[in-house]
Amino acid sequence: MNAPDLIAIRHDLHMHPELQFEEFRTSKIVAEELSRLGFKVTTGIAGTGVIGTLSNGASRRAIGLRADMDALPIHETTNLPYASKSPGKMHACGHDGHTAMLLGAARRLAETKNFDGTVHLIFQPAEEDISGAKRMIEEGLFQRFPCDAVFAMHNLPGDETGQITVRGGAITAAVDIVEVTVRGIGGHGAIPHKAADPIVAASGIVLALQTIVARNVNPLDPAVVTVGAFNSGNLATIIPGEAFLKIGVRSCTNDVRKLLRRRIESLLNEQAKSYGCAADISYNPGISYPPGCNTPEHAKLVRDLAIEQGQDPARIDLRGPFMFSEDFAFMQEVVPSCFFGIGNGESANLHDSSYNFNDELLVHGPTFWAKLVERFLSSAMLVSPARIERATY
Repeated sequence: MNAPDLIAIRHDLHMHPELQFEEFRTSKIVAEELSRLGFKVTTGIAGTGVIGTLSNGASRRAIGLRADMDALPIHETTNLPYASKSPGKMHACGHDGHTAMLLGAARRLAETKNFDGTVHLIFQPAEEDISGAKRMIEEGLFQRFPCDAVFAMHNLPGDETGQITVRGGAITAAVDIVEVTVRGIGGHGAIPHKAADPIVAASGIVLALQTIVARNVNPLDPAVVTVGAFNSGNLATIIPGEAFLKIGVRSCTNDVRKLLRRRIESLLNEQAKSYGCAADISYNPGISYPPGCNTPEHAKLVRDLAIEQGQDPARIDLRGPFMFSEDFAFMQEVVPSCFFGIGNGESANLHDSSYNFNDELLVHGPTFWAKLVERFLSSAMLVSPARIERATY
């Protein structure tokens, strides 16, 4: 499969975006292509997930490569000839490109078979918000397809096209969602002393929340607290009875994550109380993603391979973790792993309605994937003797 073929597939996927666990058309295209290339294809795991397996030689070593397939509920504004044909849906995170890159790697691996062992290509549904990775693990992903290590690559707008970025240890943030209802006593705007104003209380909470990262978290530990929604009232002359906040909380270690939860819950209750109000708190009403952590030796493998391809070590090495979250972290909890970035060039940001995946990566990505497989399966890295046992979710 040459670059024009991959570009055609990527553009087709881009025109037909599918949301979480609805990737039926996408998974059908992936399964058909893998089958054509001679991979053993397994479908139906986590509903729309697809696994392509290819073995060569006598080694029992196995590597997993993961690509996500789902789109986002965003209306595309690129006006590209291959823009989304589904109003309100678009590939604003580049998962169409991730899928195409892994299909490109599949072609290279099937053609050259320059490896000794087994490759599992994991095409995952529902990375955004509701975790297809978690569901795949619960449905026996790594029991059915044992891997000595699993890798994932994500495009990064703003980084030079094809630039690899990686680090050992913490790599992506946990994200927790907090929904708060501040309950007060409503009343007439002319007689505020007879009310308990939840807007004032919630405003105090918004300001006080910023002190948690500034004064409770070690400055060397990354953490972010963002109030993303504040809703209350509808008329200037009425003090409402309730105010609603939605708060995003990001951290990169479990200890900091626990600290943030403890302090946020305490602050919400005490601040509301100090204004004569009460706070009803729902911490993580849905699925929350854990922090992602790269196994040092596998991050080093990615780094060394990038250096061998002529990349500058200073540009490869990340100073700190990405503060976005990734459900690949669920896989990282049970299998040695590495999550790394590849530059998308100058483009709109991820999750922006004008974002577009850089088709030049359909050359860079498959090449890197294939070389990574070849290097990993020929390296002297020890096979984890508990690779299947570790995969119990």
